[in-house]
Amino acid sequence: MVTGGCKKGLVSSRTTMLQLEGTKCSFLFCLGICILLCSVIYLRTRTHAGPHAQSGPLSCRAFSPYCQTFLPSTTDETQWQHRDCKVESEAGLLEHVSGQVLDCPQLLRDLHFITSSLSREEEDYPLAFILTVHKELALFIRLLRAIYAPHNVYCIHVDVKALPEYRAAVEHVVGCLPNAFLSSRSETVTYAGFSRLQADINCMRDLVKSPVAWRKVINLCGQDFPVKSNLELVRYMQSKEWRDRNMTPGVKQPPVMKHRTEFHHREVMGSHVVQWGKDQKKPPPHGLEVYFGTAYYALTRPFVDYVLENQVARDLLKWSRDTFSPDEHYWVTLNHIKGVPGSDLDGGWDGAIRAIKWKDQEGTAHFGCKGRYVRDICIYGLEDLQWIINKNSMFANKFESGNFPVALDCLELWHRNKVLQQASVPIEPSWLLIAMGNGIVSTSSPSNATAGL
Repeated sequence: MVTGGCKKGLVSSRTTMLQLEGTKCSFLFCLGICILLCSVIYLRTRTHAGPHAQSGPLSCRAFSPYCQTFLPSTTDETQWQHRDCKVESEAGLLEHVSGQVLDCPQLLRDLHFITSSLSREEEDYPLAFILTVHKELALFIRLLRAIYAPHNVYCIHVDVKALPEYRAAVEHVVGCLPNAFLSSRSETVTYAGFSRLQADINCMRDLVKSPVAWRKVINLCGQDFPVKSNLELVRYMQSKEWRDRNMTPGVKQPPVMKHRTEFHHREVMGSHVVQWGKDQKKPPPHGLEVYFGTAYYALTRPFVDYVLENQVARDLLKWSRDTFSPDEHYWVTLNHIKGVPGSDLDGGWDGAIRAIKWKDQEGTAHFGCKGRYVRDICIYGLEDLQWIINKNSMFANKFESGNFPVALDCLELWHRNKVLQQASVPIEPSWLLIAMGNGIVSTSSPSNATAGL
């Protein structure tokens, strides 16, 4: 029989054990909460690393020492490292950009977009851009962030033949930018075909509806990269020479080019253009004289209105549907009509639109391509950069991520360095593309932004 004293002792022991169990559970619960909080703080610290963050994972390739030719000198022991590892791998970039949970502010920081206007002068002269792309997401993002400013407006035409995951990734990035949008109508763009011209027209129809009061529109392809900063573009557009004029370099159509518009041509959709029959086309409408020039331009807003609304422009567009590479005659021909807004009747090849190395211009305009030629156009290599920088055109063409990627690395670094040097606002840490080898980046003011580059 258990006595009353023993019963009291048993109850007391059980109470003590229960208290110990409760204390143990409370301790383990608190420990779990502490571990969780520490983990969250650690991850947030790594994600939102500030100006003294380490330079990034070792998989990021170092910049070539050749870049130092164009950038502020550093000690021999210092090595520049990419902070931009997310655009190193196309697959990794697709995965990062196309995540189901989209945190736009973080994505723009990760991709180093400059999200503030850098000067009042640029704000007062907004530009419009048309980008026609279909592949190489990394190249597209690097181009877009290089030309991006929150006061401009951007129309992105994604080719119908682009892969669905590519289009989805572009939509994600563009969806994070309030002043950028995808063209409301997409074309299956064919090299040298009318579809390339139509893609620009589609974007123009969208741009004129934009609330941004843009002053001039510039067209780009996915293999372009800027040489001038946005501030320099604004000043160039407002210079005495170009303030009220369109920039469409070109001349009267040479005899060697007449076959392009004298005979009917047909697009093999998404592939190439072929001459269709031997019958000659009717002469151009309204007695227009055909000119030949580049497909690239900088056009005033009144000229764009003329293109979209005037019957002469519409008739020429219709006539051009079965010509070869109509974007190389359409803009420049309209720009040589007297009385057209911003027309430039005697411009010739004036206008520093593009730095391009054509194979047939070796020994005259340049001394050879240091990369390789594709369709007689140079895909730039590292040793072409000095020529590009000295030429100081608005943009350079062409670059490829799979061929000579270091050339674009250096040009991009040089361009971002120039952009930040010209800024009249404080520099955000995420705007920097590189870190020094010791991980220290200085960003306290525009005047010392160079130290972080």
